Amino acid sequence: MITPLKTRVLLADDHAVVRSGLRAVLDAEPDIEVVAEAQDGAEAVQRALAGDVDLAILDVSMPRLTGLQATAELRRRSDVRILILSVHDNEQYCFEALRAGASGYVLKSAANRDLIEACRATMRGEPFLYPTAIVALVREYLEQARRGEAAPRDPLTPRELQIVKLIAEGRTSEEIAADLVISRKTVDHHRANILGKLGMRSVADLTRYAIRRGLIEP
Repeated sequence: MITPLKTRVLLADDHAVVRSGLRAVLDAEPDIEVVAEAQDGAEAVQRALAGDVDLAILDVSMPRLTGLQATAELRRRSDVRILILSVHDNEQYCFEALRAGASGYVLKSAANRDLIEACRATMRGEPFLYPTAIVALVREYLEQARRGEAAPRDPLTPRELQIVKLIAEGRTSEEIAADLVISRKTVDHHRANILGKLGMRSVADLTRYAIRRGLIEP
């Protein structure tokens, strides 16, 4: 991909005040322009696919689809480059962002310092991680190589993770079916498969799992 003279950015965060602050930081730069905003992950996917967007900046924790789920969806369906923005200084979230297809992971606490650099690095085709994440990533890689291990596979499919998130957000099977444009029977089938794969029995179990996976905030 050729780097455009002015990077067109989609900014997705479920807090309007955060979007406003980040937009001010980005729009102050001559080579960056925020052309679209979204308040949840599903809207972010829709707007990124519908408009002329070069780079999507996605909050990791959003309703309907997380930033990681939206990243995976966009990587399957477009060439939009993606940065994950997060309050979590957590190497597991960072690793999952990279696995989903993001080009970088920026901490909100350092956004004033790092976000512009991260945008430009991403558009040059370079990854961007905050310093402690780089150390953790290298350490994890070396440990796995020493043990001769491959990265563990996720037990749930992307669709199943999406349904777990919606269940944990308190949606009914009917609401989930309408949201995903599938039948109630299909939702119930997915729910049974998820519970079986995870060895769980209840919505409370799934909610705790969703929190551990970063699908929803506690």
